[in-house]
Amino acid sequence: MVHLKPLYILVILFLCMAPSTSDAKEQINLKLVCFGDSVTGVYYHTGGRRAYTDMVKIGMENTYPESTITAINAGISGNTTVDALRRIDKDVLAHNPQIVTIMFGLNDMTRVSLDDYRANLITIIEKCQAIKAEVILCTPNSVRDTSSRPTAKLEQYVAVVRDLAKELNLPLADCYATFQEIRENDPLEWAFLMSDEIHPNMDGHKRIAETIIRSESPIDPPAPQPVIPHTLLKIATKKPINILAMEPYDTILPNVFKKVAPDSPVNITAWPVIGKSLSEIETAAKTSARGKGYDLVFLDVPAEAESESSITFIQRYSWILNYSLSFGYQEWDVVTAHPTLISASDGDYITKNQHAARLIRAQDFSMIERQGSETIEETLLLWFSEQLKLTSKK
Repeated sequence: MVHLKPLYILVILFLCMAPSTSDAKEQINLKLVCFGDSVTGVYYHTGGRRAYTDMVKIGMENTYPESTITAINAGISGNTTVDALRRIDKDVLAHNPQIVTIMFGLNDMTRVSLDDYRANLITIIEKCQAIKAEVILCTPNSVRDTSSRPTAKLEQYVAVVRDLAKELNLPLADCYATFQEIRENDPLEWAFLMSDEIHPNMDGHKRIAETIIRSESPIDPPAPQPVIPHTLLKIATKKPINILAMEPYDTILPNVFKKVAPDSPVNITAWPVIGKSLSEIETAAKTSARGKGYDLVFLDVPAEAESESSITFIQRYSWILNYSLSFGYQEWDVVTAHPTLISASDGDYITKNQHAARLIRAQDFSMIERQGSETIEETLLLWFSEQLKLTSKK
C-alpha cells in the first residue's frame, strides 16, 4: 500500500465523494476534525479568534475553491492522549468526519510514559478508523528547551509518532521537522513563529497548516474583521466602554470616541509605559488586562523601551501581547498601533519597529497605521470610523 501524503488523501476523498453530474465540483463536501491540545485549540497565542484548524480550511478552499470544507477544532489546553480518549466520542467521532488530524505530545511528555503515549495513540487511531475516517498523524512543533520540556525528551515522543505513521502506513505531517528546519537555518526566524515557550503564534500555525495539507503556496489570509467586535457592540447598544490604553493614547482616545461613539460613556485607564523598559512593561502586562472588565485594550509599546537582545525583545514583546488577551477565545478587544505611529522611527529604532510590526501581525492582529499626513488623532478617528462601517454593512 502506498504511503499517501495528506493532500493526496484529500484529493482522493474528493474524487470518491464527487457525484457523476456535470456540477460535481460544486457538490463536494468534506468534514475534518483537528484533535489535539492547546496548540490545536484557540487560545491567546494566536490572537484568540482562530488557529491552524482554520488555516487548514482556508488552504483547502484555496486549492479547491468550489468545495465546501467543514473544519472542527477539537483542541483543549493541557490535554494528553489520556484526556483525548475520555472525550474522543463526543468531540471527534460524533461529528462523523472524513478526516481526523491528531496532534498530542507536548503535555504527554510531562506526565504520560512513552509506552502509554504510543498505546493511547493507537487506540485513538483505531477509534477513528472504525468510523471510516482517514487519520493524519502530526508531530508537535519544536519548543524552547526548558527543564519541563527538554528537547531531547520531546524528540523521543516525536519518534513515537513517526514510527507509528510508518508502522501503520498513515500519512504524517511532521510539524516538528518543519519547525526544526527553520530553527537550524535561522534561530531568529524560528523565534518569530513562537508566541511563548511552547505555543506557535498565528504565523507558526500557518506553517502547521501548510505542513498538514502540503500546501505549495503560503497560507496567509488577513486578520479577521471587524477587529473590535466587543467595542462595536457597546457602541451599537450605547453602553459604557471601558478602555485600558498605553500612554499617551489614554489622552488621545477620549476625543476620538466623542466623535465615533457620542452616545456611549467612555472610561479610560492609563497604562504607564513611557520611560519603562520592555521587561517592566511585560511584568505590568501580567496583571493589567485580564479580569479587569475592559472592553478594549489599546497597545503601542514604545520603541524606546530597552531590551537585552533581539531574541529577548521577541519573547518579551510576545508576552505583552499574550497577557493583553484573554486566555481562550477573545473576550475583549485588543488593538495595536503601528510602532511608528507615535514612537521613534529612525536610527536604532528601525529594527525594533520592524520586529514589533512583524510580531503584531504574527499574533493575528490588525495594526492602525497612518495613511498619509494626517495627525495621530485623525488616524485613529479614520480607523475607528472604518470599523463602524464594517458593522453597518452587516
